[in-house]
Amino acid sequence: MPSDKRCSLTEAIAEFVHDGDCVYAAGFTHLIPFAAAHEIIRQGRRNLVLARATPDLIYEQMIAAGCARKLIFSYMGNPGVGSLRIVRAEIEAGRLEWEEYSHFGMISRLQAGAAGLPFMPMNPTAAGDLERVNPNYRRLQDPYTGREVVVVPPLNPDVAIIHVQRADRRGNAHIWGIIGEQKEAAFAARHVILTAEEIVEEEVIRSDPNRTLIPEFVVDAVCHVPYCAHPSYTQGYYDRDNAFYLTWDKLSESREAVLAWLEEWVFGVKDRQEYWQKLGEETHQRLAVKPRWSAPINYGDY
Repeated sequence: MPSDKRCSLTEAIAEFVHDGDCVYAAGFTHLIPFAAAHEIIRQGRRNLVLARATPDLIYEQMIAAGCARKLIFSYMGNPGVGSLRIVRAEIEAGRLEWEEYSHFGMISRLQAGAAGLPFMPMNPTAAGDLERVNPNYRRLQDPYTGREVVVVPPLNPDVAIIHVQRADRRGNAHIWGIIGEQKEAAFAARHVILTAEEIVEEEVIRSDPNRTLIPEFVVDAVCHVPYCAHPSYTQGYYDRDNAFYLTWDKLSESREAVLAWLEEWVFGVKDRQEYWQKLGEETHQRLAVKPRWSAPINYGDY
């Protein structure tokens, strides 16, 4: 594999995301790679299977843009606000296939995929309704104790997109803050695109190995994309744009308004840098954080 995997996000999406692929955009609460989703929309991908523990606004925007034929998920909503209206409407109209799991069931699928296992066992849960509507839930007898266990099949996305705080040019990446399913998704996927707030020297990554959740040998592309996660946040770099999530709740009442937003904020900008500048200085200041309070300490600053 090449020692320098840096490329533009446009190049990475063009090479590794194809019509009909299963795409896993990782990140739980923060580090959600919105910039990559917008580039997928701009490049006009179709018939994607979108998998994610929490679809969030990122998949609502992709589904509104006509990118997806199926959604695999374990929680669906505008976090802390309400429903994903466009996604719900598409499901209810029969235009979008869907497959639902519990959070633990979804992560178990990724763990099975990452480990190369045919299934992953779980203890029976209170989510019996999911077993009735999702045939991928099965029950087997534990050969050691004889008790019944629930199993789910592996999930091996064609491509996982992982946003990180910093990475080196080879693809070794640091993540801190709330840790989601990034590691499992990266090891389960056939290809991995990293987007990073910063590209740093290898010595910086080696200086704090406990934060290296993603190793170079699973990574195909490294893209320098500051502010990639907006309107979600990146711990130590910028805060969550709660106002955006509230605004989207009202905006999504109208499909026409959502399409107009996509036209202005996705098709109407060239890349994430132009998007961030379009947000304006007031938003930049409102979302600014003090890195020394929320990022690993750099003792050279003191």
